[in-house]
Amino acid sequence: MAAVAEPVGEFIDAFNSDYARIHKAYEDNFWATKMNLKGNSTDALTESFNALEAFLGDRDTLDKVRGYLAGADATDAQVVVLKHIEKTLGCYIVESAEAKKVREEAVALENKMNSARNKLGLTYVESDGTVTDATPTVLRTKIRSASDESVRKSCWEATRKVGPFLLSNGFPKIIAERNRFARTLGFVDFYDMKVTQAEGFSKARCFEMLDGLETATRPILDAALAKLKADKGEDALKPWNISYALSGELSREMDPYFPFENAPEVWGRSFAAMGIRYRDTKMQLDLCDRKGKYPNGFCHWPIAPHKAQDGTWNASQANFTSLATPDEVGSGNTALTTLMHEGGHAAHFANIEQGSPLFSQERAPFSVSLAETQSMFLDSLCGDAAWLGRYAKDRAGSPIPWDLLERSIREKHPFEVFMLRGMIAVPYFEKALYELDEADLTAENIERIADEIEHKIQGGLAARPLLSVPHITSDESSCYYHGYVFAEMAVHQTRAHFLGKYGVIVDNPEIGPEMLRSYWLAGSGEPGFLKMVQDLTGKPLGHDAWVAELSKPTEDVVRDEKEEYAKAVNAGAYAGEVDLGMHAVFVHGDEVISDSKVEDGYAAACAKFKKWVNENWPKTAVTA
Repeated sequence: MAAVAEPVGEFIDAFNSDYARIHKAYEDNFWATKMNLKGNSTDALTESFNALEAFLGDRDTLDKVRGYLAGADATDAQVVVLKHIEKTLGCYIVESAEAKKVREEAVALENKMNSARNKLGLTYVESDGTVTDATPTVLRTKIRSASDESVRKSCWEATRKVGPFLLSNGFPKIIAERNRFARTLGFVDFYDMKVTQAEGFSKARCFEMLDGLETATRPILDAALAKLKADKGEDALKPWNISYALSGELSREMDPYFPFENAPEVWGRSFAAMGIRYRDTKMQLDLCDRKGKYPNGFCHWPIAPHKAQDGTWNASQANFTSLATPDEVGSGNTALTTLMHEGGHAAHFANIEQGSPLFSQERAPFSVSLAETQSMFLDSLCGDAAWLGRYAKDRAGSPIPWDLLERSIREKHPFEVFMLRGMIAVPYFEKALYELDEADLTAENIERIADEIEHKIQGGLAARPLLSVPHITSDESSCYYHGYVFAEMAVHQTRAHFLGKYGVIVDNPEIGPEMLRSYWLAGSGEPGFLKMVQDLTGKPLGHDAWVAELSKPTEDVVRDEKEEYAKAVNAGAYAGEVDLGMHAVFVHGDEVISDSKVEDGYAAACAKFKKWVNENWPKTAVTA
């Protein structure tokens, strides 16, 4: 066992400092490559990732930690930190040089593949035959909203090209290498390793829970597909038509009430009204789509917060991205939901108050389900009439009319199960991938399995092909989509709790502090996701609340939401100070747009950002 040298407090401070430095170097490279900044380097990303893995996988450090734990010098608070360091290192210790080599090769292959993906040119054909370049985000938006079926089909076919591209650029080998690595550590496969490390239960337990949800919602799916066919015809079930059949025309009519340029201020006002604060976080926000940018919103933490041994608060630094194309129909609504979602992640991680940044790093052993519960709970407000009546306003300040919301409920509520089934399709697909024998990891087999899962779980080919879901390619986000599903269970359970306790969630200043106490402060420490949900709601995590919501008669939903809408319009949006305790910097790639410290406050920074949007997308400057 390695000799214990410095006092335990000095060891913890030195460990925290080293981790913070190495973690930030990786995250800075992650951001640069994902945002396609000038001078970004996949080699630097790979090198910094390997350095972080090596730091977290150091056997001598683990031995030293265990030496401190075996001694009698550590305080109770220090024991908590030491045990969490031990737990975290246990997720990354690689016993053999061979396993370490496999790991590094897999990461290098992945970075090379994703770099190629960033440069993949995708096009679709306009109604007049013009071939147009498009990002994955624009393609998905047009599949939902383009009025011409040929355009929707062309966009969907473009998304289907992502899978073959990945499969011809090393994805099957990456799956094999990930499995080989996980098995050297004693796990069944890579999926088993990921879920066990992050959630604390096995792949088998994970899919027992998913199987229960799948079985409970299969009849709801069958009824929804039958209703869609009866209401809109057989063609509505085609993958490029299904999203449009559900919301295409309505999206256009609702679009004016979600102007993208107002989204950051709306997000800020909504969170401020719920008592959510960011504890001096510096947040860099890159909100608009562009070529070469990573095709999925996310929030990462170059600096994870913690409280030092002397009580000093080390605030977080966050990088936050969404994918708005401000003048595309539906883009404002999507971007606002992303802001609420990723802003929920940022609020969660900004408020973790523990003795090491390891409690607030987004990788294992942090529960994906816990992290996603916070973000999905907050973005769920975007579907509430109680929120929409306050915050969904056109550029002239008029609230969204009730008749549009009623139409939305009637058109969408019977089909909300489609979202659930689309979510669970991803873990079922990844489970199938990592259970393939290595000899069977061919492009043909993987494409076939993707289509089979889409048919089995979603009732047909998906509007968003499984192989185009960005999560499956990245080491850190692969094999964790089940976390969204368990989080959604927790969201419905948490909403039911708050509505039962307070009667209202939107603009309720008690919500932020209660989330802080129950879900945020502990980070990835004890008591853990399942216990946190049970402690707050008084019930073990289950799918009953979610299934009950899906099964609620549409007329009952309309009645209840109409009442909430009337209250919301009368109350109006939160008009107080937008005090989020945050230093916000709006950027677009390498360009700095506005800075809340320079502009004297968050609202002023939002106003400058709005001006920038209006100048770069002139259609957004038109007054409704």
